[in-house]
Amino acid sequence: MPEDVAYKMQLIDLADAVGMTLAHDITEIRPGEFKGAAFKKGQIITQQDLDHLARLGKRHLYVVEISDSGMHEDEAAMKLAEALSGPGVTFKPKPSEGKINLSAARDGLLKVNVGALTDFNVVDGIMCAGIHNNTLVKEGDVVAGAKAIPLVIERDLVNKAVTIAQDCGGVFTVKELSRLRTGLIITGQEVYEGLIKDRFVDAIAPKLKAFKCEIIRTAFAPDNADFIANTVESYLEAGVELIIATGGMSVDPDDVTRAGIKKAGAEDLLFGTSVMPGAMLLLARIKGIPVIGVPASAMFFGTTVFDLVLPRILAGEEISRLDLAQLAHGGLCLQCEECRYPICPFGKSA
Repeated sequence: MPEDVAYKMQLIDLADAVGMTLAHDITEIRPGEFKGAAFKKGQIITQQDLDHLARLGKRHLYVVEISDSGMHEDEAAMKLAEALSGPGVTFKPKPSEGKINLSAARDGLLKVNVGALTDFNVVDGIMCAGIHNNTLVKEGDVVAGAKAIPLVIERDLVNKAVTIAQDCGGVFTVKELSRLRTGLIITGQEVYEGLIKDRFVDAIAPKLKAFKCEIIRTAFAPDNADFIANTVESYLEAGVELIIATGGMSVDPDDVTRAGIKKAGAEDLLFGTSVMPGAMLLLARIKGIPVIGVPASAMFFGTTVFDLVLPRILAGEEISRLDLAQLAHGGLCLQCEECRYPICPFGKSA
């Protein structure tokens, strides 16, 4: 066979078929018991298969002879899966008809290198489809499926796709989430003075509990920047690993939460996102500790930008202005009568 030809199909005697690759399905019918493919296209014929094939009336088989420049679909699928899988992603080494699934090896946040995934799928003869970037997954969840499309694919094409995936350390990874000791600061003069009942704790606490983040400090603060800054400083001294401040995020003159966070030494402060609800989100770091300023929308909507950024912060990410800008694609909550988040478009940016 010429080296530049990946494979050829030929008709051979059954006795000579051991080790050869079947070129088509072979159907078996057992009345009242079974009807289907007893042997599938791409299957490697073994010595034990010969008697079964003979009982099906087969004396000759169409088989595929693969050259050194070609690769069987299942072998290709294994190589693709290995290259696509980064830390926290695994697969069972049992491809079928060139298909193989990748799954989460642990609970965490799925990260998808979207650019590399696109480049991977541009390669002729292979494909990979995955779920969205920044999706929370559980151990065992399927996160992607890959396939070599032809029965025999050119080895150079597989190697090209493998290189694309390997160069980024695996297209799919699952980051573990930290269980950060959290301090809440509930701001607002009316709440501080007991004129109205706080609703923020009830909105935020269950979300932290879902990630096993312990709330070790809760304080109510008036509309006073110095008071807020002093509270932040006391939290840092107490070993808080995440600070969440609620309220006081709008542009009203007496909304001073942002000023208080700045006074406490905030760095890399970002204010405002391209997401609704939650446009007035604040993100910052103080002495390396992440700070999230949650706007009032969190009290009125079950799902907001807070739900999008919290897992990424627990995954150890430092969110940039570009990250927030990219949330615009998919950043509009449709406020459905029955919320199905995260099984919806909200937050599904590239």
